[in-house]
Amino acid sequence: MKRVLITGVAGFLGSHLADRFIKEGFHVIGMDNLITGDLANIEHLFPLKEFEYYHHDVSKFIHVPGELDYIVHFASPASPIDYLKMPIQTLKVGSLGTHNCLGLAKAKNARIIVASTSEIYGDPTVHPQNEEYWGNVNSVGPRGVYDEAKRFQEAITMAYHTYHGLETRMVRIFNTYGPRMRLNDGRALPAFMGQALRGEDITVFGNGDQTRSFCFVDDLVEGIYRLLMSDYHLPVNIGNPSEITIKEFAEEVIRLTGTSSKIVYKELPKDDPKVRCPDITKAKEILGWEPKIDRAEGLKRTLDYFKNKV
Repeated sequence: MKRVLITGVAGFLGSHLADRFIKEGFHVIGMDNLITGDLANIEHLFPLKEFEYYHHDVSKFIHVPGELDYIVHFASPASPIDYLKMPIQTLKVGSLGTHNCLGLAKAKNARIIVASTSEIYGDPTVHPQNEEYWGNVNSVGPRGVYDEAKRFQEAITMAYHTYHGLETRMVRIFNTYGPRMRLNDGRALPAFMGQALRGEDITVFGNGDQTRSFCFVDDLVEGIYRLLMSDYHLPVNIGNPSEITIKEFAEEVIRLTGTSSKIVYKELPKDDPKVRCPDITKAKEILGWEPKIDRAEGLKRTLDYFKNKV
């Protein structure tokens, strides 16, 4: 049985990845320090002999006994509310944490995939964003702690690939949604659904003309898995290119939930991206991947989850 270490395993994406790897016949070693993760996301895995869990901060030295075939490094605060509250931890997990994971991969001769993000592109001047675009990032702005942590993460991963010949993969994740998101994580979808289900007005920042492209978590996990198993070591965008304005998205949530909530507008946060849409040409050509679940279906599945949380 092949063995995979998943960091950030109790998070939204990490827990879904753990499910996928167990389904594929792996022994999963999960690691999380729970600063943003939730054991409820993985409690269904604890009875399984194919799963073990370590409560650990990957910014500190990592020891995993035995052989490892793969490392999936997804530990990091990922929502603005988290990385603005925990800027130092965000920078440390992207730098020290990634360094530790790469060192472990080298010691175990394991292939590693690191979770980068569309935030690499900052407030983009190229649209849609392709992997050759270098971005428009304010390194000293409030979002800089997350953006630069991910940019450093890509740089050190590439250095380990070039200098040590390590088998590395890099996924640039665009907006993703689905069950196990936290209602209070500050991102649009859980915020809108939480407000709608509580009968509150829905808060849109700015005038709502900024765009996002939402990918359902099952599609994202499929793309990540294919990239890890591929032979391609450069960054690959994984996301859904179906673009929508935030105002239109809020209106979709209102219709879906049947709420009488109204939209209220507040000041746009500093450096908030005006557009966000992935060019997934590489994912199609290299991985044979593209999203299958449309937003209407994905939102229904997500709403069913959130109904039990509000």
